[in-house]
Amino acid sequence: MAADGYRWIPDQHGAWAMLAVPFLAGTFLAPHPGPEHVLLLAAWLLGYAAVFHAQQWLRLRARGLRSAARHGRPAVVLGAAAATAGLPLVLLNPWLLIAGAAAAPFVAVNTRYAVRGRERALVNGLVAVVPACGMLLVAARLGGADPAATWRPALACLLYFAGTVPYVKTMIRERRSPAHRCGSVAHHAVALAVASALSPCLAPLFTICLVRAAALPGRGLRPPVVGAVELALSAALLTTLLTAF
Repeated sequence: MAADGYRWIPDQHGAWAMLAVPFLAGTFLAPHPGPEHVLLLAAWLLGYAAVFHAQQWLRLRARGLRSAARHGRPAVVLGAAAATAGLPLVLLNPWLLIAGAAAAPFVAVNTRYAVRGRERALVNGLVAVVPACGMLLVAARLGGADPAATWRPALACLLYFAGTVPYVKTMIRERRSPAHRCGSVAHHAVALAVASALSPCLAPLFTICLVRAAALPGRGLRPPVVGAVELALSAALLTTLLTAF
């Protein structure tokens, strides 16, 4: 395991901010963050990694490739670890089963795209955003927050991360597609209007997102630079959410 330990960590670098920011926002917007959030974070990240490997196993096995085997062990071990972390939480908070059931259809759609080898599809990326941002609601409720008070930051997360999906495509895979660029800019314009209605504090950040969606495609920025910009904006989103709400 040590020799190929890097294979156990999913290489979808853009996913980590989407997994972390809503969780952290929900945790620290809650009135009573506590040790249960540590278990929830462990179950959340381990569960993501287990699902990633399970999907890759299914995708490669469907093509009859022997390389599928390398994903089997991580899927089982990480899945067991996620269950171990999550079981005490579920016993103490049975409503988490409802949250899991709500996320299941989105995971099923992502799995279907993975098996077909279409993980990079626009719809697949947008579908993945929904349960990731829903984690804000879960973490907040676990800390004693009223769900009616946390839908606005959750929607702000959804608007932001949904926008990163078409935007990143305009910077890399679809950098020569005017249609993708127009769609990305249109989304960011709508997101700015909706986010500003949710809280005026969100307007500056979403204005920056709109400007970058309109101005940066076609500039020839390298993927590491694109990733660094998105990481900085994700950190700014977390800070803004904690300030605005």
